[in-house]
Amino acid sequence: MASQVHENVKNYYGSRLETSADLQTNAASCSMPSRLMLKSACEALKLVHPEVCKRFFGCGLIFPDKLEGCQVLDLGSGSGRDCYTLSRLVGEHGHVTGIDMTESLISASQKFIQYHQEKFGYGKPNTVFVQGYLEKLDEAGIHSNSLDVLVSNCVICLCPDKQTVLMEAYRVLKEGGEFHFSDMYASEVVPDSFKEDPVLWGEGMAGSLYWQDFISLVKEIGFSTPYLVAASHIVVHNCQLLKKAGGVKYASGTYRLFKLPKTTLEKKALVTYKGTVLDCAEQLDFDASHTFKTNHAVEVDGEMAAVLQCSRFSTDFSIQMLDTPHQNPLKYCHLSPFRLADRLGASVKQCSKTGGVGGSDGTPSGACDGSGTAGGCGQ
Repeated sequence: MASQVHENVKNYYGSRLETSADLQTNAASCSMPSRLMLKSACEALKLVHPEVCKRFFGCGLIFPDKLEGCQVLDLGSGSGRDCYTLSRLVGEHGHVTGIDMTESLISASQKFIQYHQEKFGYGKPNTVFVQGYLEKLDEAGIHSNSLDVLVSNCVICLCPDKQTVLMEAYRVLKEGGEFHFSDMYASEVVPDSFKEDPVLWGEGMAGSLYWQDFISLVKEIGFSTPYLVAASHIVVHNCQLLKKAGGVKYASGTYRLFKLPKTTLEKKALVTYKGTVLDCAEQLDFDASHTFKTNHAVEVDGEMAAVLQCSRFSTDFSIQMLDTPHQNPLKYCHLSPFRLADRLGASVKQCSKTGGVGGSDGTPSGACDGSGTAGGCGQ
C-alpha cells in the first residue's frame, strides 16, 4: 500500500518534526473560534498530557457536540491529542479508535492510554490506537456501517488518494453518522509540480484540494453538502516555500458531512431546537450559517431537515415537514473557507514558528502589523 508519498510523510512526521513549532506554516495555530468550542471540550483538552499535546500537528479543532456514548474514529491520529480529548467527551461507555500509518506516532500515543484512563476515572480504557492506512480501513479491522462519528485533523491533505480515503470514510460510517474534520484547502488547483517536493507534501501544501473540488468530490461519493464550521487563513513562514507556492493561497477549514439514507425524501421543514445538547442550553451553533436558538422555530432546507431528522440530533429537535420540495443550490460560495476566514479575520501572522514567545498582548514575537506581510515574505 505504501507509496513514495506515504513514505515521505511518515519520515516527515515520524522523525523530522519534534513539535508543532517545527512546521513551516501557522497551520497548527489555526483553530476554531473560542466561542464555538464547547466548555466540555475546553475542559477535556486541558486534561490531556502535555507530552501528547507537544506533538500536535493539526490545523483546527474537531470536537463536535453530543458525543456521549458514541463510537468515534480519528483518521490520522498522530500523537493522540484529539483522541484523548474525544475519549473524555464520549464518556466511559463510548469508544475512540485512532489510526495512523506512522509507527512511531502510534507507539508514542499508546504510552498514555493508562494515564488518561486514570485521569478520567474510567474503570477500563475506552481508547485504542492501530497502525494502518486511511485508504485501507478494512485491513485495520474497521467495519462498514460501524461508527457514529469520524474526525480528522489536517491529514487528508497528506494523502495521495483522497477519493479512496473519503470513500472509506463513507463506508465505515453508520447512516446518520457524521464526518467532522479540519483540513488545508487551496485557493486554486495545485500544480502537479508541487507533488514532487517532499517538504510541500509534508506541510500539506502539495496535497491540498482546491476547495470547490473538495465539495464536488464528497457530493459524488454520497455525503451531504459539507457544512462549514470555522476557517482560518494559513500563513507560510518559510520564504523558500512561499516562493514555491507562487500565487496559491491556503486556508484551514472545518467541515461537517453526514451520511444520509439514500431513500431520504428531502423537503423543507420548520425545526425547533429543544435546548437539550450539553453546553448548548440557549442555542446550538451548528455551523457558520446555522444557529438554532432554543424554542425558536426556523425554516431549513430539505437537506438540513434530513440531517437533523436522521442523525444523533434527531431527539434534540421538533421537526415539522413542509410541502415545499428541497432544491439543491447551484452555488457554494458560502462554503468557501477563504471567504469565512476573511469574514472572521482569522489568521496568524508571524515571521516563524521559532521566532520567540508571544508578547504580553498575545501577539507572537516578530508579529507583523496590519500590512499583511510576515517577515518580509508577504502572504
